[in-house]
Amino acid sequence: MSFDEFVKLLSKIKNIELPAESSHFKMVPPTRKAFAHYSQEQLQQAKRAGVLALFYPNANLQVQVVLTLRKTYKGIHSAQISFPGGKIEPQDKNLKDTAVRETFEEIGVPINTVEIIKQLSQIYIPPSNFCVQPFLGILNETPQFKKQDTEVEQVIEVKLTDLLNDDNLVSKKITTSYSSGIEVPAFMLNGYTVWGATAMMLSEIKDIIKQLA
Repeated sequence: MSFDEFVKLLSKIKNIELPAESSHFKMVPPTRKAFAHYSQEQLQQAKRAGVLALFYPNANLQVQVVLTLRKTYKGIHSAQISFPGGKIEPQDKNLKDTAVRETFEEIGVPINTVEIIKQLSQIYIPPSNFCVQPFLGILNETPQFKKQDTEVEQVIEVKLTDLLNDDNLVSKKITTSYSSGIEVPAFMLNGYTVWGATAMMLSEIKDIIKQLA
């Protein structure tokens, strides 16, 4: 799919109903199923974060989306694959501002070049007590990424065709900061195992695009 075709496709999504849990559940790790029905009280008390699923044309005008590999540190999300983004800060007007600001800070994408297309379905992450709001956005030109070395180990550029390819859905045993040998549903993208909240968000994006294509 060319980037121009993708942009035309995205023009259709602004008013569609999001698949939300029906997409998320496909990629829910077994350890999270106990939290499938969290309470409104949990949501209200959770910390808030915004992340950005940013799509753009590569040099051949094909569609890509950017992910990041986090640095290794003492924490729940150490060395995981994620979208650029982070927790809301006092200077942010809203979570959309958070997602775009963090994307600039983490991978160097200028704030004024990002067009937000749609707010996606939020996800609650029990281990870290974060409620994460993803946004789908686009860049009209191929970006020159500049990673924040203190937080980002690697910038990962994924082809849309690879995300949509069902052959890249796998089941993998992983070790986390709180458990080991857990078998989880995941995407295998560019040689990386993408699981958990990021995989759940990708699952919704994949289902939306396939619904419209």
